[in-house]
Amino acid sequence: MKDTAKDAGRDATGARAGAGRTEPLGVAVVGAGYWGPNLVRNFQSSPEFRLRWLCDLNVDRARQVLGGYSTVQATADYEAVLADPEVEAVAVATPAGTHLDVALAALRAGKHVLVEKPLAATYEDGLRLVNEAEERGLTLMCDHTYCYTPAVARIRDMVRSGELGDIQFVDSVRINLGLVQKDIDVLWDLAPHDLSVLDFILPENVHPVAVAAHGADPIGAGQSCVAYLTLQLNTGAIAHVHVNWLSPVKVRTTMVGGSKRTLVWDDLNPTQRVAVFDRGVDLTAPQEIGADERRDMLVSYRTGDMVAPALGEKEALRSMVEEFAASIRTGRPPLTDGRAGLQVLDILEAASRSLEFKGAVVGLRTGR
Repeated sequence: MKDTAKDAGRDATGARAGAGRTEPLGVAVVGAGYWGPNLVRNFQSSPEFRLRWLCDLNVDRARQVLGGYSTVQATADYEAVLADPEVEAVAVATPAGTHLDVALAALRAGKHVLVEKPLAATYEDGLRLVNEAEERGLTLMCDHTYCYTPAVARIRDMVRSGELGDIQFVDSVRINLGLVQKDIDVLWDLAPHDLSVLDFILPENVHPVAVAAHGADPIGAGQSCVAYLTLQLNTGAIAHVHVNWLSPVKVRTTMVGGSKRTLVWDDLNPTQRVAVFDRGVDLTAPQEIGADERRDMLVSYRTGDMVAPALGEKEALRSMVEEFAASIRTGRPPLTDGRAGLQVLDILEAASRSLEFKGAVVGLRTGR
């Protein structure tokens, strides 16, 4: 008997939905709030997709996003969207607490799914989505937007090619005088950006294994408004993330220190987003020096050039949409697949437990 659960993502011939297609893929966006309009704009401008529906509980808001001359249908009826055989993919831009139900319904209807960060409200919910997509042979992608910027793509190439050497530390700062959220703390609000980038750039054999977090609520908001998160990597290196809603200045920097070179990414500097420094510390092994010299310092300092590599200009969301299409057409996992979303959820949940226990080190599940 045919397994309808596993075959939901395939057509009558058994081929994967969307595979081998050259014409635009039918897509629906669910959610017309903060992020949905950005997805609408990029799907409409992409030759890879044809936007068929914008679904939102507030139909008037959906119509306003589409404009008066759009041929895209606005609706509050999600079942009608999923019943449309021309819809091969669904992009979910609803609140995180609804991601499980909305994305799960789409997967069970045989649709490929793109989900805004975070993948789900909990790790267990995210795992259900990952398993469902894998069983049905469907693409599940998490929109970790920063991973598709030209700067982060270049950083990933440099790290994974060995240009920086062995990774010794990563330090990220994401602070500003931001909107204090009512339902989540500053870690869940801001850290997913840095954690998704970390997962994206690290070599395949390097991954976090444990986390410790410290937070403070100096204004009585009911949750941490300032937080520091330290990740232990399996190599012995560490990665550190500082997030803050209370800073009077906005800072978006990441430093990646390697044994050969150190890289600094300043996302707020359009003229020099990435700088690579041939400066650092070299350690001489004791067996490499004579007995009389062993009393001297084994550490020497290296001072070389700074290079600012040229970066192309391309909207990150446009690149993300293209990656979603490529995954659907080829069947390969997208660069930020469901398991990348799980990694972020794993770290956030462990960080929350660490906060409860005053900074205790908490092991991770995935360690991928």
